[in-house]
Amino acid sequence: MKSPITGKEMSLHKEERTMTFRKEEFNVLFHYYLCEESKEQFTSTELDEININQLYNQYREKYNIPFPDEIKAIREKYGLSAVKMSEALGFGVNIYRNYENGEVPNESNGKLIRLAQDTESFQQIIKFSGTLKQTVKEKILAKIEEILLAEKHDGFIIDLHEYFFGSQIPDEYSGYKKPSLEKFAEMVVFFAEKLEPYKTKLNKLLFYADFLQFKKTCYSISGSRYRAIQRGPVPMNYSSLFEYISNNNDVDIYPTEFPDGKLGEQFKPNPNRKFNPELFSKDELTMLEYVVKNFSSLTTGAIVDLSHKEKGWKENFERGKQLISYKYSFELETV
Repeated sequence: MKSPITGKEMSLHKEERTMTFRKEEFNVLFHYYLCEESKEQFTSTELDEININQLYNQYREKYNIPFPDEIKAIREKYGLSAVKMSEALGFGVNIYRNYENGEVPNESNGKLIRLAQDTESFQQIIKFSGTLKQTVKEKILAKIEEILLAEKHDGFIIDLHEYFFGSQIPDEYSGYKKPSLEKFAEMVVFFAEKLEPYKTKLNKLLFYADFLQFKKTCYSISGSRYRAIQRGPVPMNYSSLFEYISNNNDVDIYPTEFPDGKLGEQFKPNPNRKFNPELFSKDELTMLEYVVKNFSSLTTGAIVDLSHKEKGWKENFERGKQLISYKYSFELETV
């Protein structure tokens, strides 16, 4: 970015600052450009979003307020429009849509939306709603009964998500996204189609895709949590995840024995399974392509060495193979 004062390129700086939201203070890694000659500081629209999203994420986490993708998913679960969901919860006409678009609910509205995430609780909300017409109420309650019946049969899937990813509540270790097995599997399909990587390299591709997306937007792509192990960052429970994805015929895994006697697993596309871009936003797809472009030429050993230079891996490996906070994404220096 060029300085509006001198017309020269400015350098990007980051520093810990305190920002206030709803009369509460939170620490963020503030991003800004510095004009070296005038010492004036400037931000762009992109940097403003990074700074404010850090603030919003901490507020949401503190009060267990759903994140935008969760808010949208809750509404879609019941097959309601944003207007009708607002009416059901007693909000103003456009309030729910605004929340889906990033506006942060106040604490009471946030708790009500979180309550609506539970099907039986939402059923009670609808039953006692005084704003919905009786015909609309009956239609929603019928839909809820269908969902409750389906949930009795889908308990295994819910438990599977928790086994693979741990908590389903977004936090700094999930990149403030609810972990998505569907999106994670689709990322594996994408990299298998593009690069046919071995498992160790695939783990790093997934890590960089999620962490670079967070660096840009303050949200990960998959919501996966990553752990620092000897050969670099890996998704939590990656072996079980890959086995599940392979058994589901999303990709084919080929065991390979190398000349030195070591074994590797290569991920190749399943001819009957194509990548589905509809699960991702335009920005997320751009990031996936960026990772392919920038890491395709690296060998497995080279990308492992690269990941070992990252502060997020170094500090958490030394502490005992801990989970890596996405806050370390702002300190990625190798890409």
